[in-house]
Amino acid sequence: MKIGIIGLQGAVSEHLEAARRAMHKLGIQGQAIWVDKPEQLEGADGVIIPGGESTTIGKLMQRTGTFERIKQLAGNGVPILGTCAGLIVLAKRGDEQVMRTGQPLLGLMDIAVVRNAFGRQRESVEVDLEIPLLGKEPFRCVFIRAPAVEEVWGDAEAIAKFRGKIVGVRQRNMIAVAFHPELTHDTRLHEHFLRMCQKG
Repeated sequence: MKIGIIGLQGAVSEHLEAARRAMHKLGIQGQAIWVDKPEQLEGADGVIIPGGESTTIGKLMQRTGTFERIKQLAGNGVPILGTCAGLIVLAKRGDEQVMRTGQPLLGLMDIAVVRNAFGRQRESVEVDLEIPLLGKEPFRCVFIRAPAVEEVWGDAEAIAKFRGKIVGVRQRNMIAVAFHPELTHDTRLHEHFLRMCQKG
């Protein structure tokens, strides 16, 4: 199995480590690789778009050609996981802040997003949330300048909520969350994603 983690800006090394630990737990032979060129996504079984500064990530993805390559892969059914900024980039619609910054959006998920929905960096928070998709045990969620989903449509569905806001969604071969699963020891979200990649 080959998992490509978009390594243009943001929490890349943590995702590499989390994906490798999840592979080990599931007994999957494979590799998680740092991707900064579209050709590195050749043969990828899944792609992770990490957190970071979403406008920067989107523009660098466009500049390097990874933007169009991810759209092609997603269209071919390759699973995509977006975390924090990755959730914003996957959305079809953004708020005024997204529009004002010229944020490039992949437009792959039927969701509308709001940047910094829970405040600035100093309002960052860790909380245990119930996410039925990941089992009965609550999942530790780290929110850092986190976005939220204000609307879902089509076959997109909410999988997690926090303070009345949607913070996790899935749609067909894609999952996006507003938090940072790679910053905890719990690899269940990465494991779920890897199982999606196996099915694909």
